[in-house]
Amino acid sequence: MTDLLLWGVLPYVSVALLIAGTVWRARYDQFGWTTRSSQLHESRLLRIGSPLFHFGMLFVVLGHVVGLLIPRSWTDAVGLSDHAYHLLAVSTGAVAGVAAAAGIGILVFRRFRVPAVRRATLKSDHLMYTFLLGAMVLGLTATVLNSTGATDGYNYREGISPWFRGLFTFQPDHHLMAGAPLAFKLHILFGFTLFALIPYSRLVHMFSVPVKYLFRPYVVYRSRKPGQPANREDRRGWERVS
Repeated sequence: MTDLLLWGVLPYVSVALLIAGTVWRARYDQFGWTTRSSQLHESRLLRIGSPLFHFGMLFVVLGHVVGLLIPRSWTDAVGLSDHAYHLLAVSTGAVAGVAAAAGIGILVFRRFRVPAVRRATLKSDHLMYTFLLGAMVLGLTATVLNSTGATDGYNYREGISPWFRGLFTFQPDHHLMAGAPLAFKLHILFGFTLFALIPYSRLVHMFSVPVKYLFRPYVVYRSRKPGQPANREDRRGWERVS
């Protein structure tokens, strides 16, 4: 029953909270949809930590997509042996993971070391940083343990990957997760919890793509005769009523 709840129910609950929270934020909290930039308070550490974290996370996500969504039979079909795949995944994943972990470490240090940035820290930030750091540390730990043979030769491509792909067809085999090492299980649990927290934290900004900025005019002028009332149909976003 526990395995069913953790690996057959929890992922869908996490995704449901992610979708519902994102829709709610977009509908009722558009002006809170921001990273709450603190660059004015301190920029030296930010210039180092932010690129490390963001570029590191980009490659970490890409690595997870390749490792979890591409079946072993596909890589075998193109002549990529399991040993070569493992070396490629570990080498690139370790570099990306270390870069992302170093970046978030610098950002957390900055947030609690710089008084002005610390005062701007929200309660949700503490929870978000806990699960973000936890997921990253557990992921690196699982990689190291698996690479050094501490997990008795466990192959996540035969256990975790098929289970994960089953989530998309609503047929996840939760029994496959029963034999996964503890570090992998904790990494996944922290990851899904982090997904559920995204809409309720500053991480929601990852869904913002400022495409309109490419096409908007620099300045918009509107003229009005003295004494003429403003057109109430042109209310700004924070003035609109549902």
